[in-house]
Amino acid sequence: MIVHPKTIYKNCYGKYAIPAINVFTMEQIYALFRSGQKSNAPFIVQITPLAREYASSSILISIIESAAKLYPNAVYFVHLDHGNEKHALSAIKSNKYNSVMIDASHKNFENNINKTKSVVIEAHKKNIFVEAELGILSGKEDDISVEEKSAKYTQPSEVFSFVNKTKCDSLAVAVGTSHGAYKFQGKQGIQFDILKEIQKNLPAFPIVLHGGSAVNIDEVNRINENGGNLNQGAAGVSSEEIVKSISYGVCKINIATDLRLLWTRVHREFFNDAPELFDPILPGKIYMVEFEKFMMKKFDLIGATGKASNFI
Repeated sequence: MIVHPKTIYKNCYGKYAIPAINVFTMEQIYALFRSGQKSNAPFIVQITPLAREYASSSILISIIESAAKLYPNAVYFVHLDHGNEKHALSAIKSNKYNSVMIDASHKNFENNINKTKSVVIEAHKKNIFVEAELGILSGKEDDISVEEKSAKYTQPSEVFSFVNKTKCDSLAVAVGTSHGAYKFQGKQGIQFDILKEIQKNLPAFPIVLHGGSAVNIDEVNRINENGGNLNQGAAGVSSEEIVKSISYGVCKINIATDLRLLWTRVHREFFNDAPELFDPILPGKIYMVEFEKFMMKKFDLIGATGKASNFI
């Protein structure tokens, strides 16, 4: 069951958060809907431009629509993640997305406003929600790569003007998280003083936390024990920080890296333990079970479990 983002965010603000899951494959979509319905928890299905290139938007949307029929009590909406102006306008035109992100955060303030506003105008004609970004996140994920030295925290003094001029519906902020598996690496985490000021300047306005994966060191170790070579100095966002951020207006928490690490661990362990096998269905089934377990724990952590009933 699709529920409009504004309705979901209004219901969750300050009380719980919605996980936004980047998907590339059937296994991820299937397990996401299954876990969402089991947990009675709302969720966001995210498709990145790279995923649209890899599997095509039409195929991914078809799988999402099929999963929704199998799990009719699942409460969700479909979101384009990290789109540029071209990506966002294409998604809007398709009429298959309930929400789009226009990421012009690498532009200067005025250019970011202009590009975001142009997307908002087209999206709102179709009642499509728009997420914008102000500030720059470091790290690497998909085709996003920003050096640490170029990372820029969101300036609280700019947020009201940006939202007022663009009329965007939610705002992704740079407050210390980063994309990919190599997040804090020993440095301080979420800057709650910045989040507090953002909330003060944008009361009751939904804030988005990108780079919300935890990067479980146990998963990293198990991958490396089975032939991987991942950096063991990586550190994600702690559970305590995630929970604390909700009270500061964070409504949407993006998760991608954790589920990629999970995929890698499952497949490396499976084929290391059974090198004579080659059927992708076997580890695929294991991945879906592990994905479901992960999501149900995440729903519990951010308080989303049981909240889908609010919309049914």
